[in-house]
Amino acid sequence: MEVEYVILVTKDDKPLGTMEKMEAHEKAVLHRAFSVFIFNSKGKLMLQRRALHKYHSPGLWTNTVCSHPRVGEDTLSAAHRRIMEEMGFDCDMKEAFSFLYKADVGQGLKEHEFDHVFMGTSDKKPVPNPEEVAEWKYADLDFVVKDIKEHPREYTEWFKIALNQVVRHFKNGGIL
Repeated sequence: MEVEYVILVTKDDKPLGTMEKMEAHEKAVLHRAFSVFIFNSKGKLMLQRRALHKYHSPGLWTNTVCSHPRVGEDTLSAAHRRIMEEMGFDCDMKEAFSFLYKADVGQGLKEHEFDHVFMGTSDKKPVPNPEEVAEWKYADLDFVVKDIKEHPREYTEWFKIALNQVVRHFKNGGIL
């Protein structure tokens, strides 16, 4: 398997260099990431449940796609690449906001990311990659917020952190 690298950044997202992805997660070094939130025309959010063999957060529900840009790849291009690789479709999206977080994700790993959040709308049916995605569904935002309060361990840490801002942005008409 090919070794993956992440882009190390400052707290204001200025590049500092690179590090092997697993090492960055073991040492909790701040690096660039992105999260994609795709809504259908009915305003429901496309969620995915991470594949059961993922190296962290396996089997947890999360936003449509999340990953890291490659060295030399702009973050929007990376978001388009990963939605194709994980969910088997592409659509228009735009950056909505970004946030910085640090969270324990189990197995001795920590996420410490400057996360760019992209939002878009599509009614295309995904064709998920089983190496990445165990299952997917559309869900009403109010249901997701309530379900996270009732079952927080069933969702990824970054998703729980980003969701309130996503809800505010969505309700203010902030998607395509």
